[in-house]
Amino acid sequence: MQADHRQLAQLLPLLPVLAELGRTEHVTETAELLGVPQSTVSRALARASAAVGTELLVRDGRGVRLTPAARTLLPYIEQALTEFQTGLDLVREESSVVRGRISVAFQHTFGEATLPLLISAFRSRYPGAVFTLSQGSRNACLEELAAGEADLALTAPVGANGTHLQSAPLYREPLRLVVHHSHPLAGRQSAALADIRTEPFVALEPGYGMRSLTDALFREAGYRPRIAFESQDSHTVRGLVSAGLGVSILPPGGDAPGRTVSPETGNLGWAEVPLDSPLAFREVGLSWRRRKTGAEPVPVRLFRDMVVGEGPQLLAGLVRQRTG
Repeated sequence: MQADHRQLAQLLPLLPVLAELGRTEHVTETAELLGVPQSTVSRALARASAAVGTELLVRDGRGVRLTPAARTLLPYIEQALTEFQTGLDLVREESSVVRGRISVAFQHTFGEATLPLLISAFRSRYPGAVFTLSQGSRNACLEELAAGEADLALTAPVGANGTHLQSAPLYREPLRLVVHHSHPLAGRQSAALADIRTEPFVALEPGYGMRSLTDALFREAGYRPRIAFESQDSHTVRGLVSAGLGVSILPPGGDAPGRTVSPETGNLGWAEVPLDSPLAFREVGLSWRRRKTGAEPVPVRLFRDMVVGEGPQLLAGLVRQRTG
């Protein structure tokens, strides 16, 4: 250990005593204020003087007074203690997240893996964090956020930045054509929107993020799909496609059901085909309300900062698995 570091190591435990002595200039009063024996204060003073290399206090009648060296050191001692107290207060404030509640509105497709991964990472740091979850369409999530019913909204497409809303993207994933496992397009390297022009289409209802994305895809392709069914969640959409009742466009679904067909499965099964379109993707992101400085609850700020700062890396493996 270097000499100056050794000196600091000797002095650091003594700083509170020196600061109090500087204020009272009385050993007995300092001992009473700190709740320690008078001999402890005297020994601390002796050790501090030895470490600094000069006397810090001299006796003056029944009391003590600061030496010039002590008066030079005292402002720095008080500043160091103040900064440490600030850091300690911040740690305690952040640890208060265990008593806070974080409300998140999210689209159904993020409930299986994306949001649980983010919450799990946060709970590993703050085990007592409490979450209130609300799932629904993209429009419903953003409306809850705007109304103050949710602190954060996880949506795709990402909410647009505005006067009252701020957002950050987390990751982008491709959209894929979903067809029955025996469909002629199943197994193709890619497909175009023109390939399903005459097919019955299974869509999400208006107001859902995927509906706005598929509407944009079909506008770009120059036609309207023949909608056979509208649903409120992607699981039902895949189920209808698995039964051969139409085709759809959805984010990657991860591992597909087995291709082995038996009477017990009712010939259910689906396959994903990459879409040949520059618009065939969705961007997932987090949105929150703009608030005055200090108005955002600490738990919400900590979770938001983690998701925005570390979310892309935390979710990278999931995205690779789903899109690989």
